[in-house]
Amino acid sequence: MKILLSWLNDYGDFADPTDDAAVARLADALTSLGLEVDAVETIGDTVGGVITARVLELVEHADAANVQRVYVDAGGGERLHVWCGADNIAVDDIVPLATIGTEMPNGMTIERRGILGIDSEGMLCSPRELGLGDDHSGIMILPAEVPVGVPYGAALGLAPDVMIDVDVTRNRPDCWGYVGIARDLAANLGTEFRPPRPQVGIEGEPMTTPVEIIDGDRCARFTSTVMSGVEVKPAADWMARRLTAAGMRPINNVVDVSNYVMLELNQPNHAYDLDTLGGGGFRVRLAATGEALITLDGERRTFTAADLLICDANDVPIGVGGVMGGLDSEISDATTTVALEMAWFSIVGIGQTVTRTNLRSEASARFERGVDPHGMPNAILRFAELLRETCPDLVVHAGGADERTPHLPPAERSVDVRIDAVNRLLGTDLTADALPAMLDPIGYTVSGTGDVRTVALPSWRLDSTEEVDVIEEVARHYGYGRLGTTVPKSVVHGGLTIRQQRRRLVRDVLLGLGVSEAMPNPFLAPGTLAKAGLAVDAITISNPLVTEESVLRTSLRPGLLQAIAYNESHRSTGVRLFEVGHVYPPSDGELPAEYEALTVVLAGEEAPAAVAVWRELSTALGVGARIDQERVPAGLHATRSATLQAGKQPLGAVGEVAPDVLAAFGVDERVAIVEVDLDQLLEREPKPAQWRPTSRHPSSDLDLAFALPTTIPAERLDRAIRQGAGPLLVDLALFDVYRGDRVGADRRSLAYRLRLQATDRSLTDADVADVRRGVEAAATKLGAELRS
Repeated sequence: MKILLSWLNDYGDFADPTDDAAVARLADALTSLGLEVDAVETIGDTVGGVITARVLELVEHADAANVQRVYVDAGGGERLHVWCGADNIAVDDIVPLATIGTEMPNGMTIERRGILGIDSEGMLCSPRELGLGDDHSGIMILPAEVPVGVPYGAALGLAPDVMIDVDVTRNRPDCWGYVGIARDLAANLGTEFRPPRPQVGIEGEPMTTPVEIIDGDRCARFTSTVMSGVEVKPAADWMARRLTAAGMRPINNVVDVSNYVMLELNQPNHAYDLDTLGGGGFRVRLAATGEALITLDGERRTFTAADLLICDANDVPIGVGGVMGGLDSEISDATTTVALEMAWFSIVGIGQTVTRTNLRSEASARFERGVDPHGMPNAILRFAELLRETCPDLVVHAGGADERTPHLPPAERSVDVRIDAVNRLLGTDLTADALPAMLDPIGYTVSGTGDVRTVALPSWRLDSTEEVDVIEEVARHYGYGRLGTTVPKSVVHGGLTIRQQRRRLVRDVLLGLGVSEAMPNPFLAPGTLAKAGLAVDAITISNPLVTEESVLRTSLRPGLLQAIAYNESHRSTGVRLFEVGHVYPPSDGELPAEYEALTVVLAGEEAPAAVAVWRELSTALGVGARIDQERVPAGLHATRSATLQAGKQPLGAVGEVAPDVLAAFGVDERVAIVEVDLDQLLEREPKPAQWRPTSRHPSSDLDLAFALPTTIPAERLDRAIRQGAGPLLVDLALFDVYRGDRVGADRRSLAYRLRLQATDRSLTDADVADVRRGVEAAATKLGAELRS
């Protein structure tokens, strides 16, 4: 929020805008209160060479569609010609004219330049071009009584000022108004706080605008006050300057006073022309699906049954509750009587409407964070006081409506605060008697005696509900800088859990095998799961950032295959990747059956490489699984893949990716793959690690080839060989697979290399022969035949 220092000084003597040291101290005080200052900018310095001028004539040029010729009187007795692209000026308007030679704040120098051969003798300026706010929608129109030919700064009474940009967090809704910030500053700096105290009363005869609240959970309070004797005209100069500096374009006295009260008291409001208000009253209800309204920004908007509308007594929508009024409710020059609306809306409801409609306003920003539900009477009188400055005949009528529902937060709330809890949380040594001096000035009224005090919570701080919230206020006004920095002591030593250690071990093993970790996007495009050969049933995101990322992954496989395809497209083949991440298969419950998974992909390699990776992981973690080739998971090679079976529960899969899946992803290499349910793997009790001595004796290799039916999985032959070889077998590797006439139809040959080694001796030919006979017997029992 941008704070104008001269405006802030209305509520306390905080700092002289021309005293840089005092301004710096003020900025430090704001930051120490949790209101971090993002920037401090000096404004109000006028631009030399810019003077006031009166518009004499507007002339369109047939060959210049986007600009017009403007003749002005700058007080020198001659007509000056200026080209201008804005269309908001009229004859007799007083405007700022940058004369030839003027250096503008953006670095541009005004020179005599021509369009269509006709020179422009200066430039008419918008507020932004003069450093008076962000408005660049048109030329700045000065008050009609301003003399011509004088510096615009002197005509407007401009003086140097300071704009402080404060980052107001969501838990400080009161600081979205000047008064809230001033209250905190005054308490912190020990300065007298001077909140506005309106000196007007309600003296007019009763005039009632009936109010009916249909949906009280969305609008808990709605007030309407009638004010007559309104004369629509420009606002006072000082108010227009302040609003301009705050980034708001002055419109007229009624609208400007409404905006001023909102910025000052954090109380959004809306003034309706009573004479055009259908039925002379209000109905507050939820919209019907498809109901439409043209809002003040000129846009036609369609609403749902979750949006709150303000309607007139005839049930015609005239505004979006807490967000923006309707175009037809706008104040006009003919307005003489207004119905001033102030209300309190549900924080959650406003947020939902703003998000769905993308319609944000200064009012909705405040309602989303929470305004004072009991500050309306003071704000109404403040509105009347400020409007009376330009409408001396203004009358505030009695009989105003003030409808409330049970959903309105109570005016009186309190909590008990224990001084020992304060000291325990803050590390201080305060006494309970120190609390009133810190809390009373900011509206937290302390009462009672002893070590437990009752603190009445202010109505403008709806974020404060519990003891800890009050302790936070104590910390802010005691001073965060005085609390010191201490590290809490703990009797529990930090460390990784067993599961975390085992997860790290998985990564270490894979990195040691030369596999790199990848982190693909967990969101997939529609159709990607089908490309990967997986079930298409998945959870779809209702509001994705892009359509290509609208499906939650049910497997890590698609992302890793996309990574391989990307590497191949950049001529990088043979990549070895793994990912540890969560997957989100749908379930019958409200949430997906989320679990952590592990997938390893080895581009350019075959199934045995994947089996080798699995065996390394299995050995390191002390768990195992049976390789079941009778069950091949979807999307994997039909004859080169298997399920990892842990008892009755499948643990994962090992093998190769199916050729059609690789083709769908544009991968030309074979890809070996290991997929594991990591949650299940890490939860299994590991076998105790057993020390095995390292043999100092040489090893011997034995190559054996077996012919067996294709119906017998290789994993069963592998297991039979290990059983038949006995304790001398230290390594077993499949190095060849043959299918052809020499082994017959529906049969294949599997060639294994057995590495044999004893711990206590060198092997003899007899030892190797015994192993050969044992392996041959075990394989024959299985149905395999040793090939010669």
